[in-house]
Amino acid sequence: MEILNKALKEGRETLSEYESKIVLASYQIPVTRELMVETIDDVIPAAHEIRYPVVMKGCSPGISHKTERGLVRTDIRNDGEALDAFSHIMAGMNGVKGAVLVQEMIKGKRELVVGLTRDPEFGPCVMFGLGGIFTEILRDVSFRLAPLEKRDALEMMDEIKAHKILSGIRGMEPVDRDLLSEMLITVGRIGITDERIKEIDINPVIISGSRPIAVDALIILQSKSSP
Repeated sequence: MEILNKALKEGRETLSEYESKIVLASYQIPVTRELMVETIDDVIPAAHEIRYPVVMKGCSPGISHKTERGLVRTDIRNDGEALDAFSHIMAGMNGVKGAVLVQEMIKGKRELVVGLTRDPEFGPCVMFGLGGIFTEILRDVSFRLAPLEKRDALEMMDEIKAHKILSGIRGMEPVDRDLLSEMLITVGRIGITDERIKEIDINPVIISGSRPIAVDALIILQSKSSP
């Protein structure tokens, strides 16, 4: 894929959120609709195309923890708020080369995480668990070696402590386990088929109605010569 080749030629090990989602979407993983804007003149046309309410984020391969740096604005509902958010985010990037993502706002109370890591001994492993800002604190996750079959993916869902959030609780629709299984299987397939990809972090995967959607993503690369 050209995005991966370009990043490696530039000596980069990290893709931006925008680049990461293009890669995931090429494997039919559902991602948010979004546009990347570099100038304030492009903000309003982009927001109108995506349609309010939107989320706006700083976007650069050199920025991973956007929320902690104040580079995420949610529930933006009009042109004035969009222009203000763009100015605030660009100023907060402190000279780091990048742009701003104008992204559809996915509504859902359940946040999951899906990932891929490469174990030096066992190879690509798929991770699934409770997502959002508490992922690293709660560590409610399950792992499987790739490649995965549907049975493996379903077992991973049942192994996390918070597995009940996948069912129809408090008036919410049950998660579409077929779609979520396919996401897990596909992430494992990416790890098997493309050795340039060292890690994938899709967090959060928000459940919109019953459908899982990748709202944020990070892909880390390795050259073929890397261990």
